Amino acid sequence: MATSPQATSQGEEVQPTRLRGPVLTFWLFLSPAIILLVVTRLWPVLEAITISLSDPVSGSPFGAYSALLTSDSFRNSLKVTLWFNLIINPLQLLLSLALAVLMCQNLPAQGIMRLMIFLPAAIPQSVSTVVWGIMMRPDDGLLNSILGPFGISNKPFLISPELALYSIMVIASWVGVGYWMMFLIAGINDIPASVIEASKLDGAGWWQRLFNIILPMMTRSLAFVLVATTVANFLLFVPVQVLTQGGPAGSTDLLMHQIYRQAYTYSDMPFAMAEVVVLTAITLIIVIIQFRFLRPRA
Repeated sequence: MATSPQATSQGEEVQPTRLRGPVLTFWLFLSPAIILLVVTRLWPVLEAITISLSDPVSGSPFGAYSALLTSDSFRNSLKVTLWFNLIINPLQLLLSLALAVLMCQNLPAQGIMRLMIFLPAAIPQSVSTVVWGIMMRPDDGLLNSILGPFGISNKPFLISPELALYSIMVIASWVGVGYWMMFLIAGINDIPASVIEASKLDGAGWWQRLFNIILPMMTRSLAFVLVATTVANFLLFVPVQVLTQGGPAGSTDLLMHQIYRQAYTYSDMPFAMAEVVVLTAITLIIVIIQFRFLRPRA
């Protein structure tokens, strides 16, 4: 005879009211995070979309988006932003991975070295930017003072259209690489020591262990760091605003700075919010592609 859905194997009935307490507690603990997510993430996105569709100049719901298609400054910012991320994201990932692997080799004073590498992430980005700006001065900067004895002439790091964007990459990487390194160190430490020892007993060399065991077992950590660096670099703002203001000749005019200028210099909020929507969409598409290619294979 079939038992009741609300009966256990011993015949004891499960009272639905007994579940209400844990469920209520669950939602009470979860509600602050949900409220914070809605207020700080979902609501601003909906507001940006609403403002971008309310262009008082053209009167058309898509007037701001039409203006984007004919805007030379937007096209330049989009090109600069995509090129910037195409270079800096894999660069930061590779540097972070190299440092993480190096910092897991039981080196002398390893704890101090980890701290020194991570330290730039603990310093406000504006402070690091100002310091790097002083170091990159074209006449009496520290970097040119170091290059001088090697017969290299002074480089206009931040005032040359050819060098300015790459100088911003150096500053952003100085701040970010140590931070992402810590996540990858955690990923390496999560690999069972027994797996590494077994590979050593099987005669696998250091490079074989790295490429055949360590990296495949760090897929989730690598995916997280790549996605996080992508989001952070698409939203990079401070070094550009402090040092170059998008120049010279628009060579460092990243989309976040373009949005700031349109919104707070030109007071064109619909145009700026349309750029926000486009930037968010591009970032989401790239992140989805990254997750697609970096997801663990069965």
